[in-house]
Amino acid sequence: MRLTSFTDYTLRTLLHLGGHRDRLVTIQEIADLHGISRNHLMKVVFELGRSGVIETVRGRYGGFRLAHAPKDINLGDVIRNSETDFYMAECFDPVGVPCGLTGACRLKGVLQDATAAYLATLDRHTLADLLPEPPPRETPIKVHRKKTVR
Repeated sequence: MRLTSFTDYTLRTLLHLGGHRDRLVTIQEIADLHGISRNHLMKVVFELGRSGVIETVRGRYGGFRLAHAPKDINLGDVIRNSETDFYMAECFDPVGVPCGLTGACRLKGVLQDATAAYLATLDRHTLADLLPEPPPRETPIKVHRKKTVR
């Protein structure tokens, strides 16, 4: 199974947004970072906004950001929303080419199980699982001063 470029760009966009939660991000920024077509990214951002995963801000100083915490963005949901189908073979496609083995073939069942296992694995993970751990916060050093007696 191979993810489409659209899904790849979707995941790259979410990873970038997850790493820059403190500000708005632009399409041009991600396009330049990954060498991706700005037009393709516009479609990705449109769909992410439509599905409620990101929120967009229009205008001169606009951009977009995650609409939810990374721990609340499920990878299985993201992949299902961005992939057009999960047909592992022509026999999965309801309008595909008829197969002469229909009824006697067990391959379709095995491939259905494999797809279900794949999606179940993705369902167990969130965007937060893909982001690097934040650096530990430094604890302030307490300075003890001697009391002066007057």
